[in-house]
Amino acid sequence: MNKKTLDKAKKGTYLTISTLPSGLVKIQLIRLGISEGDIVFCLERLPGGTIIIQKNRQEIAIGYDLAKQIFIG
Repeated sequence: MNKKTLDKAKKGTYLTISTLPSGLVKIQLIRLGISEGDIVFCLERLPGGTIIIQKNRQEIAIGYDLAKQIFIG
């Protein structure tokens, strides 16, 4: 089965973060409150591929290159 990444998320949908990229990026995302197994809301898709997700009341913009590395379920 082909895994879906965050860059393919549709605006207005809830997503479950299944896998984060390893290393420093994973540590930074955890500091922002995003970890594996979290349910987030895709708030917006901006031109250029940036995805804005919302967890609780916090909005986080994730660039296209990083979004391609985050797997969702």
